[in-house]
Amino acid sequence: MVEAWGIEIIKGIGKLFLNPLTYWIFILFLFAGLRRIRKERTNFGVKIFNVFSEWKGTGFISIIAGILVSGICIGVGIMFSYETLALICLVSILLSLTLRFTLLSPSYTIGITLLVLLFIPTIIENQSYVDTELFTDLNFVGFSILIGLFLLVEAFLTYRIKRREAYPDLALGSRGKWIGLHHLRKLSIIPFFTLVPTGLITPFASYWPHISVGGETYSLLLIPFIIGFNHSVKSILPEKAAKQLGKKIGVLGILVLVLAVGSIYFWGLSIVAAILAILGREFISYKHRVMDSGRQSYFSRNLRGLTVIAIIPNTPADRLEIQIGETINKVNGKRIRDVNEFYYFLQKSGAFFKLEVLDLAGEVRLLQSAFYQNDHHELGLIFVKDKYPPSACSKSR
Repeated sequence: MVEAWGIEIIKGIGKLFLNPLTYWIFILFLFAGLRRIRKERTNFGVKIFNVFSEWKGTGFISIIAGILVSGICIGVGIMFSYETLALICLVSILLSLTLRFTLLSPSYTIGITLLVLLFIPTIIENQSYVDTELFTDLNFVGFSILIGLFLLVEAFLTYRIKRREAYPDLALGSRGKWIGLHHLRKLSIIPFFTLVPTGLITPFASYWPHISVGGETYSLLLIPFIIGFNHSVKSILPEKAAKQLGKKIGVLGILVLVLAVGSIYFWGLSIVAAILAILGREFISYKHRVMDSGRQSYFSRNLRGLTVIAIIPNTPADRLEIQIGETINKVNGKRIRDVNEFYYFLQKSGAFFKLEVLDLAGEVRLLQSAFYQNDHHELGLIFVKDKYPPSACSKSR
């Protein structure tokens, strides 16, 4: 039995490279990163984060989440047919084409797949192009459990976003002036094993597999499940908004999972779980947008100085641990009121510079350092200012 499991694990990993979604994910990461960098140059005249930053910091969580989901799927004995798993991958690719990363929430990718599977048997009965036997082995219960589990993963990924992991942007405020905002955005791959029909694995207990689609022997398949989200926030610090959203998504995931477990005894609850996941996720996004748009921008120009909206990694500002949301009040003892004054007094500082910073509590602290070779000429501080004209963007690095 151990040998059979080992062979199926190796085969399952090999089939990962036959899945078009595996390659599409990396194309999506690359395209999303290049698109963001282009916007950073337009808004701020400089690249702030690397091309794969949306993926950065999710690897360890993805592996742990994949192990846990795989353990539940295999331990309980949740099985899916190849056709239904292929449909999830297809729906994920189609939703990703919109470039709205929030649509890559499991609420939508798996929820929409479940609802499509609900109506597919009726649709394919009235045509002659697709084999009517392809979608006879449906596992609504298993899909609803996956929605709940992956919503909890999405909640954790959202909750743990730090201040410097949010992506700055500019938007026109209600008074026609540029204001700052952040995007809470991540793309993550969760590789997990699931059971599929026909293979070398045989039942090891009378109850296993518990949620099956038929068959007497089973195989393993490694699926590259993708989770994505993107929320804009302008009224509070991004770290605080991430925690608020993460808690709400986590509560939704628990409610969906409770209904999914109940669907083991009454399968109709799986449909209710999918609908709740879609409507609930949409409500969370809508409620966040309404609350955020109704408040004053946190990152707008003020009389106290320049509020930091972003820090370029590996720059003097990064070394000095200047935080997003703090305000630069003085440069070398000179009070500043706009970006031009900041650059002017900084350039006159010579090899050393001194900053007066107002922290988030309004307390003053003094920072000083020397310029080193290859340091960013603007210290790596990003402020709210008018967008760079196209000619300036083309000249910036």
